[in-house]
This record gives sequence, structure tokens and C-alpha cells, in this order.
Amino acid sequence: MIQVIFFNVTNGLIIGAFYVLMALGLSLILNLSNVINFSHGNFLALGGYLAFTLSPALGYWGALLVAPLITALIGLAVERLMIRRVYNRDPVYSLLLTFGFAFVMQDMARYIWGPNGLPLGLPEFLAQPISSNLFFITWYRVFMVAVVIIAVLGLFAFLRYTKVGVRIRAGTLDLETVASLGVNISLLRTFNFALGCMLAGLSGVLAAGQIGLNPNMGDDLLMPSFIAIIVGGVGSLIGTLFGGLLIGLAAALTTVVFPAASEAVIYAIMMVVLLVRPRGLMGEEGMMS
Repeated sequence: MIQVIFFNVTNGLIIGAFYVLMALGLSLILNLSNVINFSHGNFLALGGYLAFTLSPALGYWGALLVAPLITALIGLAVERLMIRRVYNRDPVYSLLLTFGFAFVMQDMARYIWGPNGLPLGLPEFLAQPISSNLFFITWYRVFMVAVVIIAVLGLFAFLRYTKVGVRIRAGTLDLETVASLGVNISLLRTFNFALGCMLAGLSGVLAAGQIGLNPNMGDDLLMPSFIAIIVGGVGSLIGTLFGGLLIGLAAALTTVVFPAASEAVIYAIMMVVLLVRPRGLMGEEGMMS
């Protein structure tokens, strides 16, 4: 039983890591631009497919570095051509726009790469278990968690110690004041959207190595990522981090005793948090309105 629990805890950490990367990208875009990006899961799939396409030429490590950057550039183009047109409207416009665009991206992936699942080749040593006793923990799982930790620490360091990062944090609290100080908020929003897409692309490359590629692969991670933001608190990246890990571990541990409720427990946690603390565990006052 202890081994079963440990197995599910490690699975929960892996799933929670995906939720964290996805939710942090979503939270960056939502907090600064008030855009509900329903196409975020498709940017995850795009990152995975780009890595699949690039890996024969660049190898796995090159694809891991380049695919998220190309995803960010595509996100930048999407923001410049589409998303910025709904910034001054009710958030429901951004929801509908990105919801429709998600289907466009999904059909494009299906047309280019086909509807069937595709494997992303991994370096051989990453597919090996770390020991005979812990045969269910491969080096790739350890690698994924390490990459997520580095990415999260890098994001928080960027937001804290760089001029652009400080402006993003300030814009989250009061974008009008930031604009009045002479900051080009149009460029700031564009960069921020591209940064969120880059995190989604990185998630896609990591997920492709674990579960393979298919055009719908981002759908299963999108809604839990939104829930992670709500549970952690809209406006709080730290809250989003804890929210993603919390629901990932909760879903995994529920699988031990009641597998059929592993998805329902995520929504139950959200319901309890909203009833007890409507702004989320670490959310800013008034952000939910």
C-alpha cells in the first residue's frame, strides 16, 4: 500500500507540474490583460508538435529549447493580429475569440500532423527507471520535475529582478497608472502574452515525451489549469503554483481509494475554496470581479 501511495504521489507531482506550467502562463495573460485564453491548451499541443518536427534535425535537446521559443513567436503574432482587438471589451469577447481560435488551431494540427497519436523520441537513458525498486519512476519524470522547477524559479526571478518583469507585476495591479508613467503597455501586453505561450509550449514538449502527441492533448490540462488559478487565487502567481500542485496531488491520492472520483475531487476543491474564500487561497481582493 505504501508503494501504491508513493506511486500516486509521484504521479500527482508530475500532473501538478504540468498544471503549474500551464496555469502560470494562463495567469500571466489573465492578470495583466484580462484575457481568458481558451486556446492556451492548443499552444501546448503546438509546442509538442513543433518539437516532434524539429527533433530529427536538432535532436531532443535542441527541440526542447527551440520549440517553446517558436511557440512564443506564434503567440506574439496571434496577440498582435487578434487578441489586442478585444482588450478594451468585456472579457467574454476574449473568451469567445480564443474559444473559436482553439478549434482552428486544433484542426490545423490535425491537418498538418494527422489525427493519430505520434511519439516524441527521447534519449535512451531518460526512459530508464532510476532503480529496480522504484521502477515506476523514470529519469524522464525526474527530468520533467527539474525542468518545471527551473522554469518556475526563472519566471519568478524574471518578474522580480528585471525591469520588464517589474512592469508586468505593476501592470497586474494598476495598468492605467503604469501607462501614465510612460510605459508602452501595448508592447508589454504583447511580450506578456508571448511569455505565457512559451510556458505552454514548454509544457507541450514535456507532455509529449510522457503521453505522446495528439491534436486534443491540451484539452485535458486546460480546465484543471483554470481551476488551479481559481483555487490559488486570481492575481497571485504564488497561489497559482500552490493551486496546481494541490489539485494534482489531490487527484492522484483520490485514485488510491476511489479512482472514479479523481477528476471530481478537483471540482470539489474549487467549490469548497470558493465557498470559504471566494478570492482563492492567495488571491487579490476584488480580482474575481
